[in-house]
Amino acid sequence: MFKVTLVAVLIICMSLVGCGKSMVIGGVERKPVGIASKYVPENLFGTTYSDSVKYEVCVGNVIWGIILCETIVVPIIVFGFSMFNPVSSIGSPAGQGETVKH
Repeated sequence: MFKVTLVAVLIICMSLVGCGKSMVIGGVERKPVGIASKYVPENLFGTTYSDSVKYEVCVGNVIWGIILCETIVVPIIVFGFSMFNPVSSIGSPAGQGETVKH
């Protein structure tokens, strides 16, 4: 019973950890976005998609979404609202964004 509880607690703790990083681009803090962020402008997670920002896939969040696909809720949150990390502004040299540490 102890092992089952320990594994459940570890899974819950790991599922709350993601690799999404906010970045300041052009003086505006850009948060990670997902598929739903593009179509749902005002959402619970405060993520907004911008056509002027270049995004890249957050591999860690995709892996967690696949591993925890049976929970249904985790993949919706991961793929819907935190699948892509902001990288830079489109048309600007790479590395102009600053990573925001929380």
